[in-house]
Amino acid sequence: MLQQTVYVLCAATSLACAWLLMRGYRQSAVRLLFWSGLCFFGLAAENALLFVDLATPVWFDLSLPRRLTGLAALSLLVYGLVWDSK
Repeated sequence: MLQQTVYVLCAATSLACAWLLMRGYRQSAVRLLFWSGLCFFGLAAENALLFVDLATPVWFDLSLPRRLTGLAALSLLVYGLVWDSK
């Protein structure tokens, strides 16, 4: 029960961070906030997949899609840091 609560709270925290970053981007138009917001949306999806994978009885392994989601999220942030910064 405690693990499930932690997984849900991690996903909710990532989603809240993404929302705040996107709101900041809308107000200031700083592109790094945009890439960071996309990264945190991806991390929220990764945490949701973690909850589904480990906290519910499923018959297939979601570790590969979970890790690919995290890789894609962090790749967006690296792209924003390297190629889109001044």
